[in-house]
Amino acid sequence: MPEPAFPANTLDADGDPKWITELACADPNHVLHVVRGLDPEAALEAVGAKPHLVQPCELPGSKPDDWTSLPGAALGVQPGTAAALLAGRVGDWTFVYDDSGHTFDEETEALSASGRTAATSVFTINADASMTFAVDGEQVAWINVDDLGVEDLAELPEDLRAAFEVAGVFQGEDVEPGGFDYAVTMRATCALAGLTALTIEDVRRMPLLGASFG
Repeated sequence: MPEPAFPANTLDADGDPKWITELACADPNHVLHVVRGLDPEAALEAVGAKPHLVQPCELPGSKPDDWTSLPGAALGVQPGTAAALLAGRVGDWTFVYDDSGHTFDEETEALSASGRTAATSVFTINADASMTFAVDGEQVAWINVDDLGVEDLAELPEDLRAAFEVAGVFQGEDVEPGGFDYAVTMRATCALAGLTALTIEDVRRMPLLGASFG
């Protein structure tokens, strides 16, 4: 597998998209959802946010400490009490970032209802990394990075396979020959939704919605 086909300076030292790293707290336990053809407010509600808690969200210039994410700081969510959800739209795709992993891959099916395509990437504090891909309300693929090899890509749907090829392999000492690094699902989710060139400055400039959850 080639190296990630992401623009220069868009990945951090671990291979994660920098815009996600810059949203996240230290040692994150977080989730990224993407869905095509659904607006941010509807996407937040699809992953479980209560409508009356959804509000416009302006990210602050910095995080107050290592354990507070930018969305958490914007929404006044204290670390450990709830998740901060952040949603924005780029072209046909909407992303929902969950800073604390309170939403899960089960929400992917709800996001993909009514003929839509959606994906969810999960990364836990224990370095468990996975991705769910769903179309029209049905799960099509679930990928555990620990079990994923280059030879498995041929079995994926065409658009998901193409996303993993763009995600590539970020070389490091923990990557086994023929395997993938633990940031690959975040990169593949971004590649699927056309977010490979997205920066935190781009995110700051777009209309954002947020909600506390859980």
